[in-house]
Amino acid sequence: MGSAAIAIPVEQAEQSQRENAAIAHGLKNQDTKLLDHLIELYQHRLLRYLLFLTGKREVAEDLFQETWMRVLLRGGQYNGKARFDTWLFTIARNLVIDLSRKRTMASLDEMSEPKDDGRAFEIASEGPSPLEQFAGSEDRAEVAAVLLKLEPNYREVLTLRFHEEMSLEEIASVTRAPLSTVKSRLYRGLAALKPEIEHLRNMRAMEATG
Repeated sequence: MGSAAIAIPVEQAEQSQRENAAIAHGLKNQDTKLLDHLIELYQHRLLRYLLFLTGKREVAEDLFQETWMRVLLRGGQYNGKARFDTWLFTIARNLVIDLSRKRTMASLDEMSEPKDDGRAFEIASEGPSPLEQFAGSEDRAEVAAVLLKLEPNYREVLTLRFHEEMSLEEIASVTRAPLSTVKSRLYRGLAALKPEIEHLRNMRAMEATG
């Protein structure tokens, strides 16, 4: 029974390695069909990540397009040793940092100002994430608005951990931060998020009873 339980993760790991190797081979050969497949597969997740990182849909959509251009032009740099989504999100994050430097921003906080039109952005999702389960039945746009109140470092780690379900080690790879720092940001982010969610629920309850 124990050996069977161990065999399943091993088989999954081997399958993941084969898939990563196939992606690496295709990108090196600039396989456009593969790129189309990857865009279809990761578009919602990538855009969601960029939305939470920048807080602005227009900026996120521009960076989304540029990220895939980087994948097409620099695909040969992906060696298949890490998960593709980890590599993809690292590219996207570097583009956000580059943009912040071009705009001489002091930090990513300045990219999280409310949008001019005041509309809350929608977060595409194929199913409930642990973060959405934590938030209960709250509207996703409201949960997104709550997340945007947090410091960018906390918001990013929460998004990668609960929306993308990345391991702490993978988050450390994307953010280029020590594992201890990732753990600290995750803990502090959850601590900061909890009262905001509770406040949102209390407001909902008051509206329902009023």
